[in-house]
Amino acid sequence: MSRSIVALLLTLVVLVASLLLLNEGPSQSLQSGGSDHEPLVLFCAAANRSVIESICRQYEEEFGRRVLLQFAPSQTLLSSIEVSGTGDLFLPADDDFIDTAREKALIAEVLPLATMKAVVAVRRGNPKSIRCLDDLLRKDVRFVQANPESAAVGRLVKKVLTFQNKWEALEDATVGYRHSVTDIASDLMVGSADAGIVYDVVLHGKTELEAVDLSELKEAVSHLSIGVVATTKQPPLALHFARYVAASDRGLVHFKQHGYQVDKGDAWSDTPELSFFAGSMLRPAIDDTLTAFEKREGVRISRVYNGCGILVAQMKSGQKPDAYFACDTEFMNQVPDLFPESLAISQNELVILVQKGNPHQISSLKDLAQEGLRVGIGHEKQCAMGLLTQTTLREGGIQQQVMENVTVQTPTGDMLVNQMQAGSLDAAVAYLSNAAGAGDTLDAVRIQGLKCSVATQPLAILPDSPNSHTAKRLVDSLCSKASQSSFLAEGFRWQMRESEVQSDGK
Repeated sequence: MSRSIVALLLTLVVLVASLLLLNEGPSQSLQSGGSDHEPLVLFCAAANRSVIESICRQYEEEFGRRVLLQFAPSQTLLSSIEVSGTGDLFLPADDDFIDTAREKALIAEVLPLATMKAVVAVRRGNPKSIRCLDDLLRKDVRFVQANPESAAVGRLVKKVLTFQNKWEALEDATVGYRHSVTDIASDLMVGSADAGIVYDVVLHGKTELEAVDLSELKEAVSHLSIGVVATTKQPPLALHFARYVAASDRGLVHFKQHGYQVDKGDAWSDTPELSFFAGSMLRPAIDDTLTAFEKREGVRISRVYNGCGILVAQMKSGQKPDAYFACDTEFMNQVPDLFPESLAISQNELVILVQKGNPHQISSLKDLAQEGLRVGIGHEKQCAMGLLTQTTLREGGIQQQVMENVTVQTPTGDMLVNQMQAGSLDAAVAYLSNAAGAGDTLDAVRIQGLKCSVATQPLAILPDSPNSHTAKRLVDSLCSKASQSSFLAEGFRWQMRESEVQSDGK
């Protein structure tokens, strides 16, 4: 009964703290008179206070923009975002809170930062000789810990020790729960506690304290990411700051100096530029998504659309795009040294394009062998469509007969559509998506019975790209439901499974 009452009281404390956080205004303002923008509001876990204050000072000096910081336990911050719908950025002490925020659609983009681990903090010299978990259970040790209902480290420790069947014993030995890890450190420094569990980085610069690593806490590691609040009114600025925090030569330098184990971040750029190669037939399905990404992120995407054979030749000659979206897996497989892993995003099928009303009564591939018919196809060495066409004709047993009627081979399906509309071709073998915008002048005849007539479009990121995290967010955007709608509207099939979409750069 007593534990139930304590749990209820702790819940009430969290709710009250959340309401206070909403009403009291920012706890710190890094201000500059040189900015015409509204200040960014960052909800930050108390465990990360020292490092984020250091980063914000440098950011303000470099760009003259204000950042307002709100510090509280991670759960309190999450509740504040959910209740108020305000704020621009969220930096909890563990990615569990990021995951929860995403499930509730409270945040959009996520940028990975670093890791930190739970340790036992004691006075310098370890006067109580704390060496193992059982030492924390002794009667002469005043042990305090962070509230597992609101603080990330408390939740993490409870989870790890519950799995080991050691949580209840530690809970019984706890003389008090604190609001945050910084409160625990303060208790130790003034002598009101003998030991407490904190993140190792909290002890950075605190010469009065030291850390004791316990084997039981080996798995108690928190991954740290910064998320952009979905309702932010200034996404380019919020993402500009988030990229700064996550940059290998900006924010991550501070994290490393404060004792964090840092991730491999992107190199800093005020306006990053991504190089993006894509097969021409993908352009109608992805161009709007790329434009929206540029606007929201404040980045530039250098697009190169062409036949995949031509793109592969450019890459083999030394060009290295940050991302490559191929028209068919065959042309992704030709550059395995650059793109060893890819995601299958969509599928597109070959069809026979004919003039409106199908005046030559073409119903199958064999009809393309009609005497005097002018046929257009893709070039097999320049584009995936051409290679797939040759495979399909060969599997259909009519390759030689149809090739006698082929008058043009192009690197893209759009060129075939243009020649069909100009009347210089009677029929063409192209992708269904090529016909999507030409329904008023052309009809599409489906190719029956040949599975080889379907192409799968893979998307990949260059592993050693200096903008790999930004490119990963672009991939997330291309895998979104809005992007899926664009693909379907252009005649593609959606191949991407939701379980394959990995967020946060993991």
